[in-house]
Amino acid sequence: MSSRYDRQIRFDGIGEKGQEKIVMKHVGIIGAGALGTHVAETLVRAGIGYLSIIDRDYVEYSNLQRQCLYTERDAEDALPKAIAAKKHLEQINQNVHVNAIVGELSGQLFSDKFSICDVIVDATDNFETRLVLNDLAIKYKIPWIFGGCLGSKGLTYSIIPDETPCLSCLMNHMPFSNDSCDLSGVIAPIVEWVATQQVVEVFKLLVEDHSALRGTLLYEDMWTNEHISMNVQTLKNPHCPSCGRHRTHPYLSESKRYRTSVLCGRDTVHIRPEENMKLDMLDMKQKLLKNELPCVDNGFLLHTCIEGHRLILFQDGRALIHNTSDMKWAMKLYKEVIGKLEHA
Repeated sequence: MSSRYDRQIRFDGIGEKGQEKIVMKHVGIIGAGALGTHVAETLVRAGIGYLSIIDRDYVEYSNLQRQCLYTERDAEDALPKAIAAKKHLEQINQNVHVNAIVGELSGQLFSDKFSICDVIVDATDNFETRLVLNDLAIKYKIPWIFGGCLGSKGLTYSIIPDETPCLSCLMNHMPFSNDSCDLSGVIAPIVEWVATQQVVEVFKLLVEDHSALRGTLLYEDMWTNEHISMNVQTLKNPHCPSCGRHRTHPYLSESKRYRTSVLCGRDTVHIRPEENMKLDMLDMKQKLLKNELPCVDNGFLLHTCIEGHRLILFQDGRALIHNTSDMKWAMKLYKEVIGKLEHA
């Protein structure tokens, strides 16, 4: 075993046998923002064998305050977060197989890319995606580590299919907030705290020391010095539609999926098309220019500006429309732009 992991191997909880397991395991990370980048870097430094990371967004300057891995150059180039993360992670440890996916979590994508993972880490910024992840992890019987942070508060819980309550079981009982970081902000130390708790639980699962799992939902407010560890096992609901006896996985239904959403911390609307698309980016660029719309292409996405709003167009047909939180108006603008491109 490489001497680079010597200090980790000396820890009794891991040892030589544990490290051998770590280098053979596959972890999936849903989201490459604040939590995702901290978790990914720690796992790559620890020698995880395979890492799959998905994100729907790109790097901006406002990310640099709390999202490690990324640089000012990444923000200048507006690189997709998954691509930028892969670039930096491979510079840290070239022996790790990093699979970067620019896109949004879906049932088909999970089946293709994440169903073989040993553990999944939640690093998302919205409960819609978390509930989809919850149903998928339960369906494929993959342990996943919930994590969220807002302001100075953080929350994390390890969900083991068929053993613990799932996220749906907990939704009506736990202190989940409807606020977002654009209202309440977030400080970097709570991000690091949540990510650390998540990674420790991941390590326990990777080395197959299930008896060491915490087993409680953990809450921390770093500003008020409040720390709570809650035993929530009694909240496991036998009638839960996601994990109960007659489970239906309701959040995997496309009818449950919103086509528009306002991104956390930004005056930006995210739009996904009704059907999967694969745009020819060079063709789209030429059509934008033909319509006298400014266009910048970085090889992964297109930037244009229309009616004073910056629009980012991805290859899968998704778009980010900046400087608005009006989802109806953003959808109208999106359809106008796509319509112009289709008839150009």
